[in-house]
Amino acid sequence: MPPNPFLGVVLHAIGGLSAGSFYLPFKRVAKWKWESYWMIQGVLAWIIMPPLAAWLTTPNLWQIFSHSPARSMILAWLFGALWGIGGLTFGLSMRYLGLSLGYAIALGFCAAFGTLIPPMVNGTMGTLFAGSGGLIVLGGIVVCLMGIALCGYAGVCKERELTEEQKRNSVQEFSLAKGFAVAIFAGVMSACMAFAINAGKPIADAAVAAGTPAVYQNNPVFILIMAGGFTTNFIWCVALNFKNKSGGDYLRGSRQLLLGNYLLAGLAGVIWFGQFFFYGMGTTKMGKYDFSSWTIHMAFIIVFSSLWGIFLKEWRGVSRRTMSKVWLGLGVLTFSTVVIGFGNYVAAHPELLNAFRGH
Repeated sequence: MPPNPFLGVVLHAIGGLSAGSFYLPFKRVAKWKWESYWMIQGVLAWIIMPPLAAWLTTPNLWQIFSHSPARSMILAWLFGALWGIGGLTFGLSMRYLGLSLGYAIALGFCAAFGTLIPPMVNGTMGTLFAGSGGLIVLGGIVVCLMGIALCGYAGVCKERELTEEQKRNSVQEFSLAKGFAVAIFAGVMSACMAFAINAGKPIADAAVAAGTPAVYQNNPVFILIMAGGFTTNFIWCVALNFKNKSGGDYLRGSRQLLLGNYLLAGLAGVIWFGQFFFYGMGTTKMGKYDFSSWTIHMAFIIVFSSLWGIFLKEWRGVSRRTMSKVWLGLGVLTFSTVVIGFGNYVAAHPELLNAFRGH
């Protein structure tokens, strides 16, 4: 099927909504340490949901893996493990910065590294941006980074305006310095997801050859990537369970408490997986510049997480001027997705631009 960048943008928006919302159920988890509910959401998000989604959408699943290069499978798992480290520290950045600011800083670096480094590594950067469509896409990426910078700057303004008590009323463990360092590291490591998907392209090609609809071709790849991510998260969470003596969280407490916590953490995992289910479909619709999917995905995550942060009153007490920066940043981010989608559309339909020039 031909590329459909605008449908791709819509799918990325749904994925961004999932990613920007998954942390909300955690706010209702009671009496568990962070590592305990993070472990449960990880089991759902990285171990149960990827094989289930692939089984439902991909025929001849095991045949696909048997016909895929071992190197591609190993690299997908390895980059997934590195991405898992980013996911770990990403969760910590939410604790220290809150939803809106934590997402903006971490995903800003994630967008920059995850979008631009893969074509640089592949040696395709020059050819990708040679045409008009490529230049529009590049412009959209620059606009996206500007929007991320605006959201980050709004967070700095928040830090200056609020008292320590006000900050902790909205984010209990607020710490700009600690959160900023964690968020930068999380963003850089999380960009490994883009490398993992790139490494898994031969697996996606094998899926299509085995009869998988192109829109679902990345689902088998996610099994390996998520397994890698779970590996690093499992090791860290178990280590924290021992260190903090929180291993009893999984069994301690009333039946109502345990049932509620398991359901909430599991729900977070299901919602979290939705981001890559829709991201995997969206990237198949973006055409020649499918690597730009990562920027669009990051932009939508920041938009929706920032809206949740506003709804949850994380910005309560800041000046109208600072809030205007937040809204401006969100508007710029939204506009960037339109620009990138249009650039992909121009690349897929160059005759439209030629007809425009003819007039």
